[in-house]
Amino acid sequence: MKIAYYPGCSLEATAKEYDLSARTVCRHLGLEMAELQDWNCCGATSAHSINHLLALALPARNLALAQEEAAQCLVAPCSACYNRLKTAAYVLQENEVERKKVEEVVGFKFNGTVNVQSLLETIYYQVGADTMASLVKKPLTGLKVVCYYGCLLVRPPEITGFDQTENPVILDKIVSSLGAEPLMWSYKTDCCGASLSLVKSDAVQEMVGLLLDMAAEAGAMAIVTACPLCQSNLEMRRKKPFSGIPAFFFTELIGLAFGMPEERNWWPKHLVDPFPLLRSLSLAG
Repeated sequence: MKIAYYPGCSLEATAKEYDLSARTVCRHLGLEMAELQDWNCCGATSAHSINHLLALALPARNLALAQEEAAQCLVAPCSACYNRLKTAAYVLQENEVERKKVEEVVGFKFNGTVNVQSLLETIYYQVGADTMASLVKKPLTGLKVVCYYGCLLVRPPEITGFDQTENPVILDKIVSSLGAEPLMWSYKTDCCGASLSLVKSDAVQEMVGLLLDMAAEAGAMAIVTACPLCQSNLEMRRKKPFSGIPAFFFTELIGLAFGMPEERNWWPKHLVDPFPLLRSLSLAG
């Protein structure tokens, strides 16, 4: 199956460690993903707030590119990108009037052959937790985490169809396969306020503060996520900047458990230094 990789804007900048770890881990897992050529911004988080047609046309152009490349699957690591791509595909499939408008703007004919997936889904469903467990060289023993999915992977469920809407578990299963301990908590799909991060930072700080407090109450040493916007918010919009529990991308923990030497290049890019935690568990030198 031909898989097109759509990194999105965040992975080119603030979430570079996500991109680096994702590409490294996928190669190791035998997932042959080629970056979508000439991809463009999906429009998150502003376009859908100001221009409905633009909000559909931007992600639709990426669907058109994947379609031209005969890709059966378009994989997006970013939850916001994933949500916008899934929304565009859903509207093009279900709404003939909107489809014709978008096709005219973008200049293509939608055929519905490209399946949009989050990177989390691709790794879980195409590789599986059991296979990943067999590849672990350095079990993440003693690492207690809470898995944070955020809101954009699971909502709206009729569009994303991601796992179990109220209680997704695939990230928990991946983390468990690495030897870490995913803890139960009730905030795994709460919003972190990423779309408000620049315009209402005080409100976002309160939202992030609640998530961090509840993670600590659950006994977590760290938070694990699959969204660059969530990860950035969780480390930047906290009441005590650059201190407390770190937020990892799930691909970073996979690379760490697989004993990949590249992992040492990811940690310095974090706003909250993960080294003290990793050293305390003998997971980093």
